[in-house]
Amino acid sequence: MAEIIPRWEWRTFQNDLGKPELNIRSYTEEKTRESSEVYILSEVSMDNTKIRDGLMDIKTLQQVNENRLELWLPIMKGQFPLPAAEIEKVFKCFRVSLSKNLKEAYTYEEYLNELIKPSKLLKAVNVHKKRTGFTIDGTIVEIAEVTVDGKVIRTAAVEHADPDLVFSVVQKLELDMFPNINYLRGLKNMIGMK
Repeated sequence: MAEIIPRWEWRTFQNDLGKPELNIRSYTEEKTRESSEVYILSEVSMDNTKIRDGLMDIKTLQQVNENRLELWLPIMKGQFPLPAAEIEKVFKCFRVSLSKNLKEAYTYEEYLNELIKPSKLLKAVNVHKKRTGFTIDGTIVEIAEVTVDGKVIRTAAVEHADPDLVFSVVQKLELDMFPNINYLRGLKNMIGMK
């Protein structure tokens, strides 16, 4: 199994990324890709939980440094049907209690219909992303158009294992004119969740 390396991330969500987007696009694009994902948003947690390509994918926020960069650690990529033990791990990340009478395993549809939809604290959100990637000074840089419930917003991010390098690139691209807003906060803002 490949070693899991947590990455420092700086991201923002804006209707117009202005000059920073022009700065990013002055570099050579590496690839553009589209994906449709389902994020599970919890009113009481900021762990990043989403379903992409049939996998339950979870990243947890480990720390925030003095430059407001966030360190995210991937902790799960679970294949459906998800066994009960994996469902319990997911709900710990949601910080939401779970029925004691779990089935042995849950298909994707059962997971959404029987466990997510009935909860007052959880909401499944369909997210479509069109992402363009760049490598700038060794960091992963992304510009994306994100569509949630028919609303469209732009996001830009810089990621790397070295926080000083991330912050240097953020400043170089002038992205620091915007606040650092992670995916969970950006999506919650779009749907009006606390």
